[in-house]
Amino acid sequence: MIGAMLNEAWVSMWANRLRTILTMLGMVIGVSAVIIMQAVGQGAQQEVQESIESMGSNLLMVLPGSSTSGGGVRMGAGALSTLTTNDAEAIEELPTVAGAAPSVSDVAQVIYGARNWSTQITGTTPSYFSVRNWDFAAGAPFTDTDLRSVTRVAILGKTVVDNLFGDENPVGKIIRIKNSPYVVLGVLSAKGQSLMGRDQDDAILIPITTVQRKLASNQVAGSVRFIMVQVKSAEAMPKAEQDIVDLLRQRHRIREGAENDFTVRNLTAMANTAAETTAVMSLMLGIIASISLLVGGIGIMNIMLVSVTERTREIGIRMAIGARSRDILLQFLLEAIIISIFGCLIGVILGIGGALAASGMTGIRVVITISSILLAFTVAAAVGVFFGWYPARQAARLRPIDALRFQ
Repeated sequence: MIGAMLNEAWVSMWANRLRTILTMLGMVIGVSAVIIMQAVGQGAQQEVQESIESMGSNLLMVLPGSSTSGGGVRMGAGALSTLTTNDAEAIEELPTVAGAAPSVSDVAQVIYGARNWSTQITGTTPSYFSVRNWDFAAGAPFTDTDLRSVTRVAILGKTVVDNLFGDENPVGKIIRIKNSPYVVLGVLSAKGQSLMGRDQDDAILIPITTVQRKLASNQVAGSVRFIMVQVKSAEAMPKAEQDIVDLLRQRHRIREGAENDFTVRNLTAMANTAAETTAVMSLMLGIIASISLLVGGIGIMNIMLVSVTERTREIGIRMAIGARSRDILLQFLLEAIIISIFGCLIGVILGIGGALAASGMTGIRVVITISSILLAFTVAAAVGVFFGWYPARQAARLRPIDALRFQ
């Protein structure tokens, strides 16, 4: 019985193939749009997640305070040199803190042989690598001995290695920074772009004492540009932030009621906000694309209603010779299901192809998952069946005598 009905449905749709194709087009566009939008949205989410992971976990950043000029103009955070390496050592001793790394930075031209590259020079301590969860691709980090000895050693980011050394192994080689020789101790693993779009691999790390005494001549003795702090757990973030504020106010002898001469920023909270924003964007893209599925379903309903009208006499003849209402219902419902399924399959193929093509032409990352394909297919098929039910039900409720009289 079902086989005969499927054959009848196929014959009917083939007889009106242009109308069938146009009806199917709504489902094709809907499914492909959902898959492409989901692929783009999930690609953006993955990029943000990788940027968050590359920063490190449970991070706080302590910045120097602002200043006010004689004319009452207030400068932003970092205008004063209020933080020192001793502050970082005191913060690291807090029970909620896993590590603290003070940093100073400068931009300099780096030379190796006949090649040169302008990059950011960051002076820091060995704690920086654990605080940032930064692994090594080759070599090893500098040590506390290098800090005390003010040695000229350097750790290179991947971008610097690519531009200065190419395929050559840089470990053990000598580079020149501001006309001074530095021995390359190691190469950091690639981290890619930060949430702000900066290339994190375009940097050279050297002992902070070396920067303070030999590179940054205008640096206030012992001062640092910021302190990166890693908290022991996500739950301890609020307490750690308050502990740092209390500690620095005490160390800087800030009287009660006076403004802090430093700022503590929760980088993890900022990163999570960015991730939530991207997730909402992905959801909105999916919702917008799903509207086309609704339009496709309405198209199926309209065409099926037209089909019922055109085949009213046929319905009357079938019912007059013994066809039951449920047979008529199933007949028209099968036609709606076939249109939906074939439209979904074509939409899946075009959606995957469209997402890959968009990635190839624009360079944006797309992530095509089985779950998004199944979701688009299932929802589209359900929409097609839902909107096909009403015309099928209308056909099944026709009275044979009224159907036979229909002109």
